[in-house]
Amino acid sequence: MKKRWPVASLARALTHSYCSSTTTTTPFPLKHVTKSNFDSALSSLRHHIRSADFVAVDLEMTGVTSAPWRDSFEFDRYDVHYLKVKDSAEKFAVVQFGVCPFRWDPLNRSFIAHPHNFFIFPRQEVSIDGPAYEFLCQTASMDFLAKYQFDFNACFHEGVSYLSREQEEEALGYMNSLYEDKLWDSWGDLKEARDMPLVNIADVVSNDSEQQFQTIFYKMRPAISLNGFTSHQLKLIQLVVNKHFKDLVYLRVKGENSCSQHLVVYNESEDDKKLLMKEVKDERLRETEMKIKAAIGFRHVIDCLSSEKKLIVGHNCFLDVAHIYGKFLGALPLTAEEFISSVNKYLPHIIDTKILLKCNDVLVQRMKKSGTSLFSAFSRLCQRIAIGSKSSHLLIQPSVKVEIEVDDNRSSDWNSGVRHEAGYDAFMTGCVFAQACSHLGIDFTLHSSSENLALNEKLQKYINLLYLNTPKILFSHIVLVWGFPSKLKAREIRECISKVFGSTSVTSVYHVDETAVFVQFKKEEMVPLFLELKESLESSNDVVSVLHPLSKLLKGGNTCAASYETYKEICSSPISKVLFADQAEAVGIKWKTKLVESKGRGGDSRKQKFP
Repeated sequence: MKKRWPVASLARALTHSYCSSTTTTTPFPLKHVTKSNFDSALSSLRHHIRSADFVAVDLEMTGVTSAPWRDSFEFDRYDVHYLKVKDSAEKFAVVQFGVCPFRWDPLNRSFIAHPHNFFIFPRQEVSIDGPAYEFLCQTASMDFLAKYQFDFNACFHEGVSYLSREQEEEALGYMNSLYEDKLWDSWGDLKEARDMPLVNIADVVSNDSEQQFQTIFYKMRPAISLNGFTSHQLKLIQLVVNKHFKDLVYLRVKGENSCSQHLVVYNESEDDKKLLMKEVKDERLRETEMKIKAAIGFRHVIDCLSSEKKLIVGHNCFLDVAHIYGKFLGALPLTAEEFISSVNKYLPHIIDTKILLKCNDVLVQRMKKSGTSLFSAFSRLCQRIAIGSKSSHLLIQPSVKVEIEVDDNRSSDWNSGVRHEAGYDAFMTGCVFAQACSHLGIDFTLHSSSENLALNEKLQKYINLLYLNTPKILFSHIVLVWGFPSKLKAREIRECISKVFGSTSVTSVYHVDETAVFVQFKKEEMVPLFLELKESLESSNDVVSVLHPLSKLLKGGNTCAASYETYKEICSSPISKVLFADQAEAVGIKWKTKLVESKGRGGDSRKQKFP
């Protein structure tokens, strides 16, 4: 007997079977941008940024830390944290930049995302005085990029170059200074050689058939085009013309195919000569200015983000923002306070989704114990987006709908992209932020296109919080110790200090690296007492000091100690030795103990003691 299927069940089964076997999702739609399609991509991106409610960004770099002790520690005060970030942003390059504008579509009740993945490379497009660009590569970071199929060829060969605003100003200033230099009338021609006696023209010009004089007109004046001469021969011709022929002028101008063309031009008078030189210089000025403007490259994207004052969203993005400032705006300020002030002028609205997830109680509960990495947040908050719309029959949390549009093609069904590709990570960051906003009670169905999301009252206390992630540590209770015997562990250091100051005197001992530790005392007044005792023991050679509990820490005579401010001083140096003890020596610290006065004693608050 044949089994009868209910019609509805049979239809569902057939539909499910058909979808499972014949329907596949498309690869993640992502706009890859190199120098070959940069201009067209920039034009459309500007439009998307202007109409966006927020823009998510993400960067991939060639490294993070130039030395192990420059890693982020729980004992990093906000100003020291900034100095470490500053060092990283100055030494490593950005090789990929993800930009993803998000716009709310009220008709479809969804966000439309426009993910862009820019390959960038700091190519020196403008010739000005100064060395070529240099940057460090950290092995672990490069291996990490390779693991996730980073296209190094696309970056190095096709990456979009850029000039920061500061570099642009320097290039324009250098160009204008050359223009004003009356002694350099030929504007970049071969520099005038030292005075030489006149030689026979036959000694200057050979009879090689490839070398020839071609009679032409240049700016309505008779001229001779010099072809096929060596630079030495051209220099001799220039010398002869400038010294012995007042009605001729030697010029080097741009010819066809942007190649240099060397000319000898006839002038009717001295005034005519001055007019010609001004015309040539003005023309070269315009050409050079256009070249400098063209070299701005990827910075046009940053300029657009800045001018539109959009809400910028990143994930754990303090370092990203430092790179953006240092690469595209100017030299990073010396202090955290100056950095915050300067960044706010250019990018006044920044939200770090990692800080948002850790500071809001609703989101902390939503994340539970899954961690706050970007991928964890995306998987937890954006399940429907992460799994795909085909999985809508699964019991997953409702979420804000997101569609993707690339080159006017909109899609709501795709496979996941490549993690740690900047464009895809920017997309994930924006999706996390959209879901977080929903959990904060922001109703996008009531959101108007004329509203500035950055000014939403429910987001205000999270704007620019990335600068304020400071541990609750009393830094005045901390002593930095380095150069002690290499075999000493944190437990042993704590024991020998506690024998002197009491079993509860030391709260913790934290290794900066194998050559340095932070000793956190329970009371602030113990800091100057410890430093004074150390200095006293090292200046004494009696038996008592050898038997003293601290002798284990001071053994070898190379142990140094100071307050937390010395750690900040050492971190501010551009030098990066592998070991902290070597770093302190390279920075120029010669003393072994820097004393501080305890409160209430008066007098000089800080003294240096030399061994």
